[in-house]
Amino acid sequence: MLKQQCPNSPKIRMDRNKFNDFVHKNFEMTDEMIVDRVFRAFDEDNDGFINELEWVKGLSIFLRGTMEEKMKFCFDVYDMNADGYISREEMFHLLKNSILKPATEEDPDEGIKDLVEITLKKFDYDHDTRVSFDDWTKCVNEDNLLLEALGPCLPNLKTKNAFLELVSDAQHDTGMSISAQQKLKGKVTY
Repeated sequence: MLKQQCPNSPKIRMDRNKFNDFVHKNFEMTDEMIVDRVFRAFDEDNDGFINELEWVKGLSIFLRGTMEEKMKFCFDVYDMNADGYISREEMFHLLKNSILKPATEEDPDEGIKDLVEITLKKFDYDHDTRVSFDDWTKCVNEDNLLLEALGPCLPNLKTKNAFLELVSDAQHDTGMSISAQQKLKGKVTY
């Protein structure tokens, strides 16, 4: 599947633009900032490309991950500077596209700042004005609906199921699993 997305690449790897196209087409994810952060979560070695191993691991969590894996994935997406915390500033940037701009003369950033304070109050268990992974997991374990509170970074059920059906149909067309198809071709390189 990765090879199909990158047919002209000598190495099997996907760049940011191909990834953006892929998640937009298959999962209807359109928020550029979130999609960029999802790309970075897939790209574990931070080389600007997603290789085969990163692709398989990323899709595994993206599509069928455990709650713990999804919590880590979402936290990594929202931790924009990768310092292990989600700060007020990061929340502001993540939430600013989620509020409609008021038609009044009111400063649109005020509503976002209020939302950030409410969110911080909900997630910040140790009251250090930032959200650690420990804070994050405590809050999400109490209420699973908060997993994507800072923006949708996982596929919705409809697009996830459609994609899984597409992959399943591709397997049935050849009568063998993807791993069996790869073994038949001779080798899998990472």
